[in-house]
Amino acid sequence: MSQNNKQIDRGDLKQNLSEKFVWAIAYGSCIGWGAFILPGDWIGQSGPISAAIGIVIGALLMILIAVSYGALVERFPVSGGAFAFSFLGFGRYVSFFSSWFLTFGYICVVALNATAFSLLIKFLLPDVLETGKLYTIAGWDVYITEILIASLLLIVFMFIAIKGASVSGSLQYYFCVAMVITILLLFFGSFFGGNFSLENLQPLTNEKEGWLTSIVMIVAVAPWAYVGFDNIPQTAEEFDFSPNKTFKLIVYSLLAAAFTYVLMILYTGWLSTNAKSLNGNLWLTGAVTQEAFGYIGLAVLAIAIMMGIFTGLNGFLMSSSRLLFSMGRSGIMPSVFSKLHKKYKTPYVAIIFLVAVTLIAPWLGRTALTWIVDMSSTGVSIAYFITCLSAAKLFSYNKASNTYGPIYKTFAILGTIVSFIFLLLLLVPGSPASLSLPSYIALGGWLVIGLIFFAVRYPKLKLMDNDKLSLLILNRSEDDVDAMVNENEPENKDNQHTF
Repeated sequence: MSQNNKQIDRGDLKQNLSEKFVWAIAYGSCIGWGAFILPGDWIGQSGPISAAIGIVIGALLMILIAVSYGALVERFPVSGGAFAFSFLGFGRYVSFFSSWFLTFGYICVVALNATAFSLLIKFLLPDVLETGKLYTIAGWDVYITEILIASLLLIVFMFIAIKGASVSGSLQYYFCVAMVITILLLFFGSFFGGNFSLENLQPLTNEKEGWLTSIVMIVAVAPWAYVGFDNIPQTAEEFDFSPNKTFKLIVYSLLAAAFTYVLMILYTGWLSTNAKSLNGNLWLTGAVTQEAFGYIGLAVLAIAIMMGIFTGLNGFLMSSSRLLFSMGRSGIMPSVFSKLHKKYKTPYVAIIFLVAVTLIAPWLGRTALTWIVDMSSTGVSIAYFITCLSAAKLFSYNKASNTYGPIYKTFAILGTIVSFIFLLLLLVPGSPASLSLPSYIALGGWLVIGLIFFAVRYPKLKLMDNDKLSLLILNRSEDDVDAMVNENEPENKDNQHTF
């Protein structure tokens, strides 16, 4: 009876997310402003064909990682995704730190999308936004008008998120439909643009770096480019369909995202003249669109970017609030984050807190913010690594085991290796994707804050009841989890799943 009471304490999130809404959350989160702003940078760095190949390889590597997410959600369809999975595999302390970094990664994406909206308005209406200059940070002028626009956008999406998953999900779906239509209009329209020429794709790769390095440089951004597919497991408790469809939805969202990135790279490449300095100082995709189609084309591109920004804001605010809700519900974070809105049954305290934190971002200036966002890829990669490692621990090659799953175990091991390589690419100085010094400093700062917070929470963490934690996080008792992992393997009794 006490177990049932504990289960009731888990809160009552509404199960109102349909398959198409969940797909839209993942796809829309993967495709933010970057798909429209960065193709010019990638072409300059690696060449258009190397960049396209790198993006596709990145998606395939993400699918390797996604197998573990799909397999774990099928067995544990709970809010919190990576937090729950890291707890399953490694207990409360590891799950605290992996979730700490992941939360920060998500917050960074929300913040960057909000400031990207200001940038878009600045590009389209420079005279309007470049008023009320406050100060300069790292060479970037900060204007009060930019801050107000970004802040207003964040507050609007805060209210959307509080309204409920069905509102967020349906909006996300329509944003995605609008984004896909505008992307296809631009892509097929580009064949009739005055600048269109396949010759413009030359050189196909960065001749100085060579094919391999050029491709690896783009593959290395995959954790950042595709962050968002993992928003699906964060909302698993709100699915109105069977959790065994999770992997299929993740794969569809990753393939759609890769397709979108490739279309925008090719579009930008074959419309840009050989003199890549057309508008090399800022935004190549915007410049080639304006030259090929004038302001009408730029307006269509602006709609696509706005949809990308809105889907990023909406998707990550939703998933990060569920992550924080799950941590609060378990007591690993303050329990106030688990409070649900009486009417909408959403974790409104977590949503308000996350938006309050991101409201600081517009004041930092774009340059300082990109340093922080660069290191947020590290937080996401840590979550991928721990999740795959947890799946590798859970699934067994032993036919007698209750978790016999040779395919899942093999993919979990491959996913662990891939995510570890991503971490090395980010953290080893001199690698094609190594963090800049300010990003290392930001990463260190977040780790120090995490250690302080952990020290404060440690006395409570230590005293938490194993069984209650398991029920609150995984919706299964500790005995149930142990039985699942170790049934028919009595010789391993001493090595049972521990928390």
